[in-house]
Amino acid sequence: MGFFRFFDLSQPQLNSEFDISFDLTIPQTPLSKPTLSITEQCKPSRIPLELIMMIMEAAYDEEDIESNKSLLRSLALVCRDWSLSAQMLLFRHISLDSESHYRSFAFATDKSSERGRVLGNAVYSMRASLDPNQPGHLSQLNFAEAVTRCQNLQELSIGLYGCVPPGDDVVGSPDTLRMRRPAPSFDEDAIALLRTGPSITTLRFSNWSENRQSITQLLGVWISLKSLVISGTPPELPSPISAPFPCALGKLRMNFQTSPSVDFLRWLLHNSGDTLRALEFEREPSTAVLHHLIHSHHDTLTSLSLPSCSRATARVLDKCTSLRNIFVEDAISFPVALKKLSPRVEHIGFGLNKETSMQTVLEAVKTNEFLQVVTVNLRNGGKVHRQLPSLKMTCALRGIRLRITDDVRVFRGIVRGEYMP
Repeated sequence: MGFFRFFDLSQPQLNSEFDISFDLTIPQTPLSKPTLSITEQCKPSRIPLELIMMIMEAAYDEEDIESNKSLLRSLALVCRDWSLSAQMLLFRHISLDSESHYRSFAFATDKSSERGRVLGNAVYSMRASLDPNQPGHLSQLNFAEAVTRCQNLQELSIGLYGCVPPGDDVVGSPDTLRMRRPAPSFDEDAIALLRTGPSITTLRFSNWSENRQSITQLLGVWISLKSLVISGTPPELPSPISAPFPCALGKLRMNFQTSPSVDFLRWLLHNSGDTLRALEFEREPSTAVLHHLIHSHHDTLTSLSLPSCSRATARVLDKCTSLRNIFVEDAISFPVALKKLSPRVEHIGFGLNKETSMQTVLEAVKTNEFLQVVTVNLRNGGKVHRQLPSLKMTCALRGIRLRITDDVRVFRGIVRGEYMP
């Protein structure tokens, strides 16, 4: 009988009623609050050093080194993790003017410590003053030793001053008097030590002495130079005359009251025929020197900066077919130069006073398809020039960037690429 066969129906029947009840509720148990042990609590995490460095780099202003020093000194005192990163930026640009400066620098860049080697390798540029007239002046040997501690050094600026008898040094003496003072040549030990140092790419040498051979000594040390800035006393050919300077320079800037000889420039630029791109003069060079340089390098020159431009110079500028940047500080002669320039010029800079003829400039801004930037240095009434609004309007309509300043230092910084507003 299927399911019922499992029951014995022959037994007497019993009371089949039962009291059955079901409790379907779920028993409630008190919830326990989660607890964290001391070891499970969150610990403060450190900011990665890479991120710290990125923040400091963002705050670092290459155009205002003095403000950087104050900021970075404060950052170096925040904590131990920040200290080395801030000091690396502090040591990016170093200035040495005395023996006490050298001793402090030597202590900080001690090669026997890891920190010292890191700080020494952080130096990108160095400025050194070799002035025997100053108490506790920096010696040639210690200067050379400081350079060797900076294996990543790229830019080196040296100021060389002549000697005067004690008591005869007059503060504020004219440049012509300072340049008549004798100065010793670099001794052999210092030159030998410099040769073991870094391969710099930029040398700035200001010579305020009668010694005309110092620059050729230094040029014999660094055959890796790409940029050279020389000022003060005009240099002479090495004596005895040596093989031409082996470097292929890309940039040359000069600032002399009297131009160096054409023979010296031939010696200096013998291997730069295919590489010289930028030529800058802070003072008026001799006609012979300027025309020699333009004739010799017109095929490669892309940037030219002049204090003024005569009609004779303007006539040779049409040879510079690769010229892309032209800057003339003088407010009168720039229109003369502009007429002879390549139509592919991208950046022009000039001085503007109330007498400057602007018609040629406005015509160039309107018609030159390659022009991208115009930089103007306002001088002697240039702010009220009647055609300055026309220049602003024309540049705006053409989408040409117009930069205007009344500070010649800012203007020169733009010319050299050292100032980017």
